[in-house]
Amino acid sequence: MEATEPTITRPGESSASGITSRAFIGVVDDDASILRALQRLLGAAGFTVQTFGSGEELLASKQLDRFQCLVLDVHLTGLSGFDVQERLNETRHFIPIVFITAHDDATTRERARRTATSQYLRKPFDEQSLIAAIQTAVAG
Repeated sequence: MEATEPTITRPGESSASGITSRAFIGVVDDDASILRALQRLLGAAGFTVQTFGSGEELLASKQLDRFQCLVLDVHLTGLSGFDVQERLNETRHFIPIVFITAHDDATTRERARRTATSQYLRKPFDEQSLIAAIQTAVAG
């Protein structure tokens, strides 16, 4: 099966699949430089982005019901990405998640794989892989 490039649409436009790139995306990472880079990248791709430096900060947000996808680091200071997902599920916020990690191992991959509403990317990942993962999650 041949892979196709994801279609990036301008803000407010719809792609052929009907996904609007203006989706509201939350990004959680405890590395400020990664947060800035992902905010610029995803904003340039037409997404609306809100960033958080911790899982606790995300969970305290009044925006939880608006997120169409989260980009969530697995290994955070405080609550892990998996802990955050469990808390979201407990409060009935079933948000598709793209897990990202620099500490890839079989246990982490398996735990992410068991999560029906998630995708998994190892850092460093290329820009198109992240954008495609988000578009898949939003279309989900």
